[in-house]
Amino acid sequence: MAVNIGKIKLTMPFFQAAIAGYSDFVMRSLARRFGAPLTFGGVMIDTSAAHPVVRRKLGFIPREGEHPLGGQIVGTDPASMAIAAKALAEVGYDIIDLNFACPAPKVLRRGRGGSMMNDPNTVIEIYRRVRETVSCPVTMKLRIGYDETDASSEDFWKIVETAAAEKIDALIIHGRTVTQHYRGRADYSRIYEVKKRFPHIPVFGSGDIFSAEAVMERINAGLDGVSVARGAIGNPWIFREACAIIEGKAKPASPSIAEQKEIITWHFENIQILHGKQKAIGYFRKFSAQYAKFHPEKKLVHHDLVGAPNAQTLLAAIKNWYS
Repeated sequence: MAVNIGKIKLTMPFFQAAIAGYSDFVMRSLARRFGAPLTFGGVMIDTSAAHPVVRRKLGFIPREGEHPLGGQIVGTDPASMAIAAKALAEVGYDIIDLNFACPAPKVLRRGRGGSMMNDPNTVIEIYRRVRETVSCPVTMKLRIGYDETDASSEDFWKIVETAAAEKIDALIIHGRTVTQHYRGRADYSRIYEVKKRFPHIPVFGSGDIFSAEAVMERINAGLDGVSVARGAIGNPWIFREACAIIEGKAKPASPSIAEQKEIITWHFENIQILHGKQKAIGYFRKFSAQYAKFHPEKKLVHHDLVGAPNAQTLLAAIKNWYS
């Protein structure tokens, strides 16, 4: 069940989303290992992505073997966003995604991300400037509106209609408004409507994709694919399960204790290499909290993994609970 994003062909109709503070090289590597055909780096501010010093950092540059790789940028100025997009393309990113959806307060305070849903004219101008600057596929991440007002709905449709008319390579739409953040359940009805109205544009749904069944449900409802974000944190197995279901096979069994140990240990060891030993233990807590959910004694495991003060204690806890 392949799907194209411009000239990029995905062998499966899903990908790992850009997740600020999570989707580093290690997480992306696990996603690919378990079947994700496309991953995205973390969300980048346009001015940072365009800075020569940042562009030389190892964590910024795509690694050999991880293509296709998408780069996602946030910003408010069309010229700056175009410069950032060009910088990403030049260092090897295969897709440029324009984020007009992020609901994080620190992003909204600066008028970026989801705040841009209130300014459709600038959103469109950013897309046009980026599109004329890079030759790789350009996609757009939206929410179904800034809020639930009629004016917000009009702004949403203005963005979508213009982007579709100008043949954007794909739309990725989250089924909540910006003001909802992550509260309540994602509403896919407007996303389905977008796909019905613009069948020639690849449309990916986002929001509440926490299982392989959820992936299949959205595809069966008519979407081209889905973006897996929070559902992939501490759960790279979601991609293996989704691959099996899409191929008409039985869903694989949940990961064994032995496999969980292997993946958690590999993940933490590589986090130490990527981020340094001092930063690794704190950084990894947000992953270990999610990994613990697969263990039969999840509350006790969560306590020991998340509460570990150093690498030795964490590795001892993994050995204790997963042997």
